Parts: sequence; C-alpha cells; structure tokens
Amino acid sequence: MKRYLFILTFSVLSLAMMAAELPKQGFGFQIGYAQPTLRLNSPNVLYPKDSLVNTTQLHGLKAGLVYDGSFIKGFGASLGINYTFATTNTVWESGVTVYPKVRNQLFYHQMEVFVDWQYKFEIAKETYLMLYTGPTIQYGIAFKEKTQTDMFGTISITGEASRYDEDLTNTNLRQLNATWGVGAGFQYKRYFLRGGYDFGLINPYKNAQFAVAGTTIDRYTRGRLDQWEIKLGMYLWYK
Repeated sequence: MKRYLFILTFSVLSLAMMAAELPKQGFGFQIGYAQPTLRLNSPNVLYPKDSLVNTTQLHGLKAGLVYDGSFIKGFGASLGINYTFATTNTVWESGVTVYPKVRNQLFYHQMEVFVDWQYKFEIAKETYLMLYTGPTIQYGIAFKEKTQTDMFGTISITGEASRYDEDLTNTNLRQLNATWGVGAGFQYKRYFLRGGYDFGLINPYKNAQFAVAGTTIDRYTRGRLDQWEIKLGMYLWYK
C-alpha cells in the first residue's frame, strides 16, 4: 500500500507541475506493440527450482493518449493513459495417449496511467533523442484463460476461468499493479517513437497456497508482471 501511495503522490505532483504554462507542450496519441511478461518465481526446497519457475509472455497492442511538456531546456515529463490488449497460446500437450491434446489461450485487457520524466537531446532542428524513466499504475480489466481440447482434429473450448478469481489455487492475480519503466526514443517535429521496459514493483500473485504435483504448500506465490513496449505517436497539438 505504501508503494501505491508514493507512486500516486508522485503522479499527482507531476500533473500539478505540468498544469502551469510551459515553454513547450504537446498533446497527441500513440499506438504500438506490447509484451506483458508474467513471471512466476516460487522455489521451494522440496522441489527442483526449475519446476516452480515460469515465464508467460503475451503479445498484443497498446494505444493511448499522451501529454508532453518541458520545464526547462531539455528536461520535462510525459504523461498519459494507455489501453493494452494481449494474448498467447500455450503449446499443445498430450496425456498418456496422443489424444486428446490440451492447450490454454490467455486474453489480457489492461488500462494504465503513466508519468515519465524525460530529457531530450536536440541533435538537429526539431529533431531529438530522448531518455525517460518513471512510474506506471496498471489496472487489469480482464485476464481470461480458455482451455482448448483437440480430439482427433476437432478443437473445442472445454473450460474458461478468470485469473482474478479467488478459487484459482496458485495463479490468481491482483488487478492493481505498479511498475517502474526505463526507455529511449526519437522525435522529429510532431512525430515520435518510444520504446522501453517496465519492471514490476509488487508481487502480482495474491494467494498464500501454492499447489504442485497434488501437494499444497502454505506460502505465498511470488513473481512480477513486467512489460516490453514500443510505440509510434503523433502530437495533434504542439507548440
């Protein structure tokens, strides 16, 4: 909770500072690729470490609105709101016999508010290289997991669950997440390209019971929810 309060306070102060008249300002949109990465890392002495370490990478689209302002020459901040949709499929797995085969489909929907402190290096007229870092508050709207079964070439949905449900033993997640990102970018006049990585600051797993091989271990599941992203954008208003 203290982390959330710190990040929210940090964001509000940034908004207040940027509400003043600034030398350079811009408002526009951005769209690009996002790769949410859900890391599971809960080793236990009773089991091999590799059996409890897992990384799930989802691939999707990120789009949103962005406001950019400079306080003094080169130094400023960028803030805005994004929507992210991402999905992935696990590999087909078979039981004792070849059929049926089973795999899971994951569908992820997220809203986020970000504040990035940045410095722009002017390398030519109206052309900049930039470095930025800052916090992001993420809220998971939905995280669905559908089970597909392949029976002799006929594929059907045989199960569906939400990763936010309490009844999932070791994979249920918090809807609220906080990250800290670092990145770099390029801007030419009204157009910009940004890419970076967001490191998860909190444990997204909320269940104290971790089940493996039919045995329940009484300890918290641990991990991180990170994110790769690259965005192309344009300022609709820029001065």
